[in-house]
Amino acid sequence: MSELLTLDDCENMTSDRVHELYRGHVSRSQVSLIGSFGFGRDLVDHAQGAWIHLRDGRRVLDFTGGVGVLNHGHNHPRILAARRRFQDARRMEVHKNYLSPYVAALGHNLAELLPGDLSISYFPNSGAEAVEGAVKLAYKYHRGRRGTILHTDISFHGKLLGAGTLTASPEIHFPYPRIPGADSFRYDDLDSFRLALERHTGSAGDSDVYAVIIEPFSASSLRECSPEFLREVRRLCTERDIVLIFDEVYTGWGKTGELFHFMHHPGLVPDIVTTSKSFGGGKASISGYISREPVFRAAYDNLSDATLHSTTYYGFGEETATALEAVNIAVEEDFPGRARALGRRLGEGLRDIAARHPKLVKRVDGRGALHGVFLDPGFRLPDRLRSALPIPLARDPQAMEKLLTGAVVGALYRDHDVLTFFGSNRAIALVVSPPLVTADDEADMFLKALDDVLARGATRLVTTLLKEKVGK
Repeated sequence: MSELLTLDDCENMTSDRVHELYRGHVSRSQVSLIGSFGFGRDLVDHAQGAWIHLRDGRRVLDFTGGVGVLNHGHNHPRILAARRRFQDARRMEVHKNYLSPYVAALGHNLAELLPGDLSISYFPNSGAEAVEGAVKLAYKYHRGRRGTILHTDISFHGKLLGAGTLTASPEIHFPYPRIPGADSFRYDDLDSFRLALERHTGSAGDSDVYAVIIEPFSASSLRECSPEFLREVRRLCTERDIVLIFDEVYTGWGKTGELFHFMHHPGLVPDIVTTSKSFGGGKASISGYISREPVFRAAYDNLSDATLHSTTYYGFGEETATALEAVNIAVEEDFPGRARALGRRLGEGLRDIAARHPKLVKRVDGRGALHGVFLDPGFRLPDRLRSALPIPLARDPQAMEKLLTGAVVGALYRDHDVLTFFGSNRAIALVVSPPLVTADDEADMFLKALDDVLARGATRLVTTLLKEKVGK
């Protein structure tokens, strides 16, 4: 047998060796995609708070927030302490024959924090699993007598087959098999929503819709539903006994200035809410869906159906213990208040930058610690340069927006040690999503860096990127 690699090997591995192993055993295309940016060629030594420390000694400001995972920042000391406590005591991880005090306490805390009778929780591993569990619950609530679920035209709910069916983002462009009965309506458009309901209403007024799933704030497109839209959707779902699911996988735990985004609207309560990402404190792969008590009781609360929905790692001890501490930190350290303060600082700063670069910045959208900067190249790529691009990008009508935003991402990292990313759900946005532990001077550092990069202009930014990637 060939020699197996060890933890020591990992900690001493060169970037070239990592690329080699990825190409051989993970994905050559991931190396090509991520390796085209500076961060794809760097290796991380350690991370703390809003900072990533590279092996070459550089310190990088992480303004991605782990794409939603790191509200607590990297390696929050209380999260590390909770996990060490669990490990040092040799607590039992998972066993389906025993009830878990960690699951019990976590469920209790969520019921205490969420409004109304959102009080019954289940804890799988990923956001997509939470979405699929919520959809299964809604379908079972109606005992399989209804066959339609509605989602929006810009939705992003995950990449499993079920969650992927409900995802309308062009990121899922391959025609995978779909769960039956999915239909869509325009985001934040009441007329479109009412038409979708009517398409699935019988002549006697009976609805075939068992669930509606909505992101009250769409993190992938930086749009949010109006309160009027959400309240009317809630009214119509109640009227027709449709299970209303709010997907807050990204926006949960304070990101937009309330514990969950829908809580900006007092009295508004979905039937089920999903959460993941920063729910695990940046260390645990855990998600959850929390149901109103009547919905859960009707669907699963009987002996024959009690285990109709389950997962192997449900009750995984260290994960639920970590989430328990992560939730307490979010409350005790006032993550919603931190997000509101960050939102004021970033919002004002980004609007000032947009005013200084009116030809380059089309608009700035967002709330709390989640914003998007939408850029306008203002010119077409010459044919000789377009022909040098990879074929999928050369044919992409948004190629210029992607190139420009990618050039900004690259310049921020290369020249200012700031890590960002861009979203591509319909419109292309430079996403501003810092951890909620980000300090004022760190936010100012990002704003100054972005202003400096945009001052170079679209032509220079894109030209520099193309020289690096495809040659002169």
